[in-house]
Amino acid sequence: MLQNSRNDVLIIGGGVAGSAAAIALARQGRGVTLMERDSEPRHKVCGEFLSGEALEDLDALDIDVASLGAVPINYVRLAAARNAAQAPLPFPAASLTRKALDTALLAAAVKAGVRVETGRAVQSLLRTDANCWRATLEGGATHEASTAFLATGKHDLRGHGRPKNPQQWVAFKMYYKLSRDQTADLGDASELTLYAGGYGGIQPVENGVTNFCCVVQQRYLVEAGLRWELLIQRMQQDCPHLAKRLTGAVPLLDKPIAITHIPYGYMRHTTEDGLYCIGDQAAVIPSFTGDGISIALHTARSATSAYLAGEPAAAFQKNLRAAMKSQMRLAELAADGLNNALARAVLPFVLRVWPGAMRVTASLTRVTQPAHVVPQVLAG
Repeated sequence: MLQNSRNDVLIIGGGVAGSAAAIALARQGRGVTLMERDSEPRHKVCGEFLSGEALEDLDALDIDVASLGAVPINYVRLAAARNAAQAPLPFPAASLTRKALDTALLAAAVKAGVRVETGRAVQSLLRTDANCWRATLEGGATHEASTAFLATGKHDLRGHGRPKNPQQWVAFKMYYKLSRDQTADLGDASELTLYAGGYGGIQPVENGVTNFCCVVQQRYLVEAGLRWELLIQRMQQDCPHLAKRLTGAVPLLDKPIAITHIPYGYMRHTTEDGLYCIGDQAAVIPSFTGDGISIALHTARSATSAYLAGEPAAAFQKNLRAAMKSQMRLAELAADGLNNALARAVLPFVLRVWPGAMRVTASLTRVTQPAHVVPQVLAG
């Protein structure tokens, strides 16, 4: 039997941005239905870095990351070839698996009164008239509302897709149990490793596990033989520091999680009336910045504030783009620099002799109420 419902707001996607928006709207008395295609939270390709801004936003949502087992991160370490240098982070930070974070956020959404539908993908999201969006799920059930939030992360919804990135980036994620010595050596740092075809991030998460997440160009993957085992070998050849880190490490997943065609640098230009795009559907910052989760929370907070204030979705999207333009541009320039052989050789030395470069970078790349750009580790 088909189910149909009418709401104030529909939210497509139950990740960080979607759940955060749902909680905020429900607490303001709005009737919210959130639709998530997965039946339960799962591990995702994400560096799982929580910056100071992300921690503030999560605290405002009553998400206590420390109680979830989040690991404090106090240093950033940059490694290229055999060289590495570290500096203290200029803000509090932590690390927590997306599975744990998404589980907590969805639970908070339910507690706030959000109607959560899981395990069925949205097949279409259509504007039926000036005051109605209709989402049709697998099986034919529909939900309608005058306003919709698109929060499907790196996955596009048919009819609302983003342009593909011509550079064809591919991202992989693997959890490891490092050796005792390497666990101690990694410590409370978020470590960025550089190699000829991309970069990777490694940092501790809860329960003594280490997250390794990497982004590579398609041609680098092809040259490595299109297999994870060959790719990780090549990355270790390019960056012996990574090889040292993974000595004696035990992989904890049967195979890495992967995603392709990530549109780095994308920012939403315009949107249809009543459709607020948040998270990666609003902006996709290069992963090395470690700001993916922070931006997801920032866009959710900004969009809900705009909606509650009566600001049209098109105006919100335009204002968000203007506020984040400088941050995104600087991140793109920095990402291009990481793919330069000279930069890979010089950056660890620069950081070693001038640790304050991290603090300067943070101040130069801030925008109004956003996450900032600091080269740390991969994020969502």
